[in-house]
Amino acid sequence: MADTPFDDRDGFIWYNGEMVPWREAKLHVLTHALHYASSVFEGERSYGGTIFKLTEHSQRLVDSAKALGFSIPYSVAEIDAACIETCKANNIIDGYVRPIAWRGSEMMGVSAQSTRINMAVAAWPWPSYFSPEARMKGIRLKTAPWKRPSPDTEPVHAKAAGLYMICTLSKHQVESEGYDDALMLDWRGQIAESTGANIFLVMGDGRLHTPVPDCFLNGITRRTVIDLARARGIEVLERAIMPAELDKATEVFLTGTAAEVTPVGSIDDHRFTPGEITRILMEDYERAVGKTAAGESSAA
Repeated sequence: MADTPFDDRDGFIWYNGEMVPWREAKLHVLTHALHYASSVFEGERSYGGTIFKLTEHSQRLVDSAKALGFSIPYSVAEIDAACIETCKANNIIDGYVRPIAWRGSEMMGVSAQSTRINMAVAAWPWPSYFSPEARMKGIRLKTAPWKRPSPDTEPVHAKAAGLYMICTLSKHQVESEGYDDALMLDWRGQIAESTGANIFLVMGDGRLHTPVPDCFLNGITRRTVIDLARARGIEVLERAIMPAELDKATEVFLTGTAAEVTPVGSIDDHRFTPGEITRILMEDYERAVGKTAAGESSAA
């Protein structure tokens, strides 16, 4: 299944209010979103038949669309229902859910006020974003050749397709050099995130440090992990972090819907050992989403 092209699979996709056969969920080559990146999306996980923090994801999809200047013609509750229906139609118990909304093909040009706003939801089985072996020893990161933009240049708090162009470029570059992912700095040279996940550092003071999300997504998993850490009595500092401070970090991990909580073993020439705080938060997160100690989802 992993090697099967995404346009040639069995199953169903929720498309503008209807469940259609997977291979028939198509759009025109002159779709505005294809040419001008006028689309927003979400990434969600189903554990044991329950989509984790579904309504938060649906609300963010609606908010992202508003940031791009359009309104999704479905309520948050209707989007929730579409995601649940899609999982049921595809018999997804443990898997990934992808809602997406975009401008259609009614107009072709930068100005596109009269385009139809379309929405679809797909769901499929998806294992760990990084291999189990990589997660156990910590993944390898290299600083990206691209930087996250200033908030006055892009709608940086929207989960918008266009904002991921530099992520793809950065990830491709470092993967070609044997790394698992890229560390992205922001336009000021501060640590921001990886290409698809937020970053946390345990410093020598035993506290958990994470960049202020002022030019990138304040991830739902990020917020969850901060809450879990504070519930454990672990102090969390949200602040500007410079790359030179990696020398002081003892543990580093990423958080995201796809990445979950993933330890980092190295960034450039800096080495880290997944330690007690990383282990605790990995286990607490797995319990929060409904995973068992063995890594499989428990029954919902």
